[in-house]
Amino acid sequence: MNVLIEIVHPAHFYYYWNTIVHLKRDGHKVIVAIVTKDVLEDLVRQSGVEYVNICPKPHKKYGKIGVAYDMVMRDMRMLWLALRYRVDLITGSTIETAHIGWLLRRPNINIGEDDAAVVMKYIKQITPFVGVRLTPDCCDNGPIESKSIHFPGYYKTAYLRPGYFEADASIPMKYGINVKSPYFLMRFSALNAHHDKGIKGINAEVAQRLVEMLNSYGKIYITSERQLEPQFEKYRIKINPIDMHHVMAFASLYIGDSQTMAAEAGVLGVPFVRFNDFVGRIGYLRELEDKYELGYGILATQRADDSYIHRNDGSLQPIGTEELYKRVETLVGMPYEERRKIFASRKSIMLSDKIDCAKFLTWFIENYPESVELTKNATEDFWKMFR
Repeated sequence: MNVLIEIVHPAHFYYYWNTIVHLKRDGHKVIVAIVTKDVLEDLVRQSGVEYVNICPKPHKKYGKIGVAYDMVMRDMRMLWLALRYRVDLITGSTIETAHIGWLLRRPNINIGEDDAAVVMKYIKQITPFVGVRLTPDCCDNGPIESKSIHFPGYYKTAYLRPGYFEADASIPMKYGINVKSPYFLMRFSALNAHHDKGIKGINAEVAQRLVEMLNSYGKIYITSERQLEPQFEKYRIKINPIDMHHVMAFASLYIGDSQTMAAEAGVLGVPFVRFNDFVGRIGYLRELEDKYELGYGILATQRADDSYIHRNDGSLQPIGTEELYKRVETLVGMPYEERRKIFASRKSIMLSDKIDCAKFLTWFIENYPESVELTKNATEDFWKMFR
């Protein structure tokens, strides 16, 4: 089988990485297409996987016209790759994978974790073309539920599950980090994606207060997509993207406005505090926060529509900076070893409930289309083979 995989976000590289390894092991040809996005190309290059960059110079600076031009060019280059390698199946989390799959009448598998309400513009664009959307069982796919397959897991477990990832203490140490002493990892996102419009996160004032709170408890390390204010530069740490999870795994606490890194911290058993306006709207993060208590989401601002501010247990979602400071103070005030033990236990419970997503995604691709019907009617016994 020839499989074309398009990866457009650093997190998606990790979603697919072990599946690529498994597919190649099983004798399949895997063609990887990427675009220029943050540190994505660095990650793929360092992994050693062969790839084609189908959008090396994005034209977003030209507004909607640039975005439309890039979409057309990506469609054309994906079509060229699909024809050149005579692909049997296309997968990714993009509009063009759906377009080209539909155009060539090839199976196309769309993956993702965001609920439709958060990325509705994207969902509407793929709806007429997508073959099947593969998402966690806590994800609501809205208008394409009829084309959706749900599984009991998170894509984060496709690369952070024990057996795929083992934290190496020597890696943080090469950045001068003492893993035997408490340290805190903070992440500031740019929040400039199309679905981030109007979303607030951690600003300079909030960051300053957090730094003042944490300073007496341990070292502070900041990574940032946005430009940092001068007073935070002394806390900035530049980490090779491929090393980030090892640095995160030994942290006492993660604080940020990034969805992906918050969830990764939770899956690693590192308590996280997430502060932005997406809180309450993304199913898998709500589950990590409300069901497994691996982290805490706090809304940055009150929304006019309060339909999302109710937690799974019926209580109201905490809102505002004072709630953020209170939660952080509670966490850092816990004895170091007690905190690690509590969150390690919660992590174990979560992992026991969730499947090996890399194993499942490999199986789903290799057995398509029979895999669609088998998973639609899956029982608990069925999922046991992926645990």
